Amino acid sequence: MEKLIQQPPVDNGQSDLATRELDAMCVNESQVQRPWWDNLKYSAWGVLFGIVFFKAEIISWFRIQEMFRFESFHMYGVIGTAVMVGLISVQLIKRLGIKTIQGETVVIPDKTFNKGQIYGGLLFGLGWAITGACPGPLFAQIGAGYSVIIVTFLSAWLGTYVYGVFREKLPH
Repeated sequence: MEKLIQQPPVDNGQSDLATRELDAMCVNESQVQRPWWDNLKYSAWGVLFGIVFFKAEIISWFRIQEMFRFESFHMYGVIGTAVMVGLISVQLIKRLGIKTIQGETVVIPDKTFNKGQIYGGLLFGLGWAITGACPGPLFAQIGAGYSVIIVTFLSAWLGTYVYGVFREKLPH
């Protein structure tokens, strides 16, 4: 597998040898050739994930509005469960040295806090409250027949593009 350097590490005053080595080892996944049936596997998992989202009512605009109005615990329970599963999974990966399907070591670098996360979180939450959708369930909502969500999807795509254009000028 060919290793490609994505970009030079940014010196934020906290760069060290491990961070620079990690940056140099990043694989550009779009360049990796995988068998065609991998797309079928990922699509099947995506459909299953969408069905679970639909059945659990976490793609329901009404459930999301209930959450933002503090009228129901349903979404908080789902999000809290997801956070706990993620926390336990990351701890197991770190402590047991679990590798990827391709046999690569999983490296989870430490994160640093910055004020851009506050602005991004506020924008994300505001968009979620207004549209009743966050990026994960967008495809499940479209697949469930909520065609108006296509506007939300296009807006999310445009927002991602605009972020990419102005990324270097934004607070990080």
